[in-house]
Amino acid sequence: MRKNNRIPLSPCLRRFRFYFDLLGKTAKDYLFFTDLQENLVMVSPNLVNDFDLPGEIMHDFDQYWVPLVHPEERGTYQASISKILASQVSCEHNMEYRVKNRKGEYIWICCRGRVGLDREGRPYMFVGTMSRMAQRNQADEVTGLLNKYQFEHAVKLALAQYRATGEGGAIMVLGLDNFKIVNETYNRMTGDLVLKRVADVIGNVIPSELTLFKLDGDEYALIYPNAKAEDVADIFASVQSALSRPQDIDGHQYFCTASCGTVFYPEAGKDYLVLHKHAEAAMDIAKREGKNRNVLFSKEQYNRWVRSISMRDSIWESVENGCVGFSLFFQPQVSAVDQQLIGAEALLRWKNPKGRMVAPMEFIPILEETQLIIPVGKWIAEEAIKTCKRWRRFVPDFRVSINMSYEQIKDLSFKNFVEDCLERYDMPPDSIILELTESKIVADWSFINKQFDSFRQMGIAVAMDDFGTGYSSLASLKNLSCDIVKIDREFVKKILENDFDRRLVQYVVDLCHSIGISCCIEGVEEEAEYELLTKECKADSIQGYLFGHPESVPDFEEKFLQS
Repeated sequence: MRKNNRIPLSPCLRRFRFYFDLLGKTAKDYLFFTDLQENLVMVSPNLVNDFDLPGEIMHDFDQYWVPLVHPEERGTYQASISKILASQVSCEHNMEYRVKNRKGEYIWICCRGRVGLDREGRPYMFVGTMSRMAQRNQADEVTGLLNKYQFEHAVKLALAQYRATGEGGAIMVLGLDNFKIVNETYNRMTGDLVLKRVADVIGNVIPSELTLFKLDGDEYALIYPNAKAEDVADIFASVQSALSRPQDIDGHQYFCTASCGTVFYPEAGKDYLVLHKHAEAAMDIAKREGKNRNVLFSKEQYNRWVRSISMRDSIWESVENGCVGFSLFFQPQVSAVDQQLIGAEALLRWKNPKGRMVAPMEFIPILEETQLIIPVGKWIAEEAIKTCKRWRRFVPDFRVSINMSYEQIKDLSFKNFVEDCLERYDMPPDSIILELTESKIVADWSFINKQFDSFRQMGIAVAMDDFGTGYSSLASLKNLSCDIVKIDREFVKKILENDFDRRLVQYVVDLCHSIGISCCIEGVEEEAEYELLTKECKADSIQGYLFGHPESVPDFEEKFLQS
């Protein structure tokens, strides 16, 4: 509805009203025309409607407009207006700032105006346009936040401020964890809605004087002048808390935490490119170290990160050369009742070109990120089946557990490959168990179960690994179609001193047994733990250092089979 507060037009405004209305009907931008001598402004109807102004004709426009301007830009806005009104020459107003619309949301606008002078050289009229920055290339189209180019500009301004005043600050770059899964599970449109929702969530918990930027992909950033480590920790804790619950968009449930990399300037660099590179590296380290955390940049960590980048090249070369450098170690699994050897878990190991054994937590994330886990996973499956055939000479029902990543589940050729391997080595399907780490299970249960059911129909058992380490273990148990649950060491290590942990393991085992699922307890290291887990908790099988460490094929045979 068009507002009209019936304030009479001044002669100046009346003279231009026809042209103003004509422009308003053809332009998408907001229009304004100010009679400076009467302090009377005429604005287009869309400006009135979008910002809930009292009418199209207003006395003292700034009394309504200034309270809507974001506090961070308010002072700059007022200084700009004062400057052009005091000028004795025709000058331009050119500024980008945030304004609160009628929905209570801050949006970025680009304001362009010019002051005209009368014959005596006095400011006579101020005319111009305002446009939402999403209509330009300065704001991200999905979230409405300022984009990476504006972030670069803001960082350079912050560095200039440091050089002028000696006051530094912090730069935080946040990236969503597992956002790729959201896009693949649903669609790009839902992914965009998630990005917008996350932008709103983060924007609501950071201090109002800070600006949130949208970088490429699923990354966000902010600049925090004069920040200390505790200030950064407080902000990330707020973001972490706000993103800690599963969200729902159009009936789709998703769960996206964020990892953050923080750099302090000038300590981490005095140049935009250096600071951005270091913040990205710190964020990447946060993701590799478990996600949903903030890492403060340090040169030591950065040097390790650079080494990991070079490691990628070495891993590519290993895979290209037939997985040279990779090997399988096996950790024994025993029956909980009589401690008889029943199988082993195959664990991937890798030696770099210099012959140094690299920790799995360093190279396995690289395999998954680069999709190399798909060819390497097939190599693991064939080696494990081949080894199992060899060891069935000693233990006729020996079974090998093989870890699967989510990337392998999506690779529909993996099932045919496993089926072909079993046929080539003349091995029954029940000789292998496929394990999926519970912490990597996503919301698309129907897809996962469809894939797993196809393996189960072949006679291959499916296990949920590391039960208890994910964000919703019981939901996983309820939704995932599996035969075995492997309870993580985290539950076991305090079971002798903590009655709650003991009861929890006992109840989980009872629950699994009631629905036909067997339980393997991982990480058993002491005889007393074994006694409690078998006699009170009724576990089905045990895996842990009490019965054996992971061993190479020759050492496993010597220690557990030939003897």
